[in-house]
Amino acid sequence: MSFLTGEEFGKLFQSFEHTAFRLEVRDRYDADYENESLRKFLAQEKDDLPWMQDWLTMIRDATSKGRRFTRVRVVSLPLTDYSRFGVWCAQFTNGAGEDIRYLTRDRADAGQLPNHDYWLFDSRKLVRMHFDDADAFLGGEVIEDASEVVQHNYWRDAAWHHAIRRDDFATEQHLGFV
Repeated sequence: MSFLTGEEFGKLFQSFEHTAFRLEVRDRYDADYENESLRKFLAQEKDDLPWMQDWLTMIRDATSKGRRFTRVRVVSLPLTDYSRFGVWCAQFTNGAGEDIRYLTRDRADAGQLPNHDYWLFDSRKLVRMHFDDADAFLGGEVIEDASEVVQHNYWRDAAWHHAIRRDDFATEQHLGFV
């Protein structure tokens, strides 16, 4: 099985027409480019998130053209340090135009949501995310089976229906950075 990575994976975010949805179900991701920002967050040091700037620019550009980015993050309670970092970072991506919402793991389990991450572009292009045992991203697998695409659309809708807005979630969890 071959995975989309790097520039090939990045092209997905330039080529969709209307919507890009991500379901995130992991409590931790190990991405070299954000590890220093995570360290600074945990140490309560100031950080301008240099690794995130290209993503924010891309979101602003896409949303200015009417393209929509949405995401639901499934999180365990109590929140992991990484999940708290993600909620903090989401204020910037939401500010750029991405709509990130949160769903607790118990609600996701009750709704029988999948236990894997995926991107769904224009409700028809499904890319399942693969990670190694150390939480590092291996690449995206394009799934073309129509029944799987339909199932992931259903999961997207169910997750979105039950998820709560980032700011409401941050307030509910008493995170102190809304």
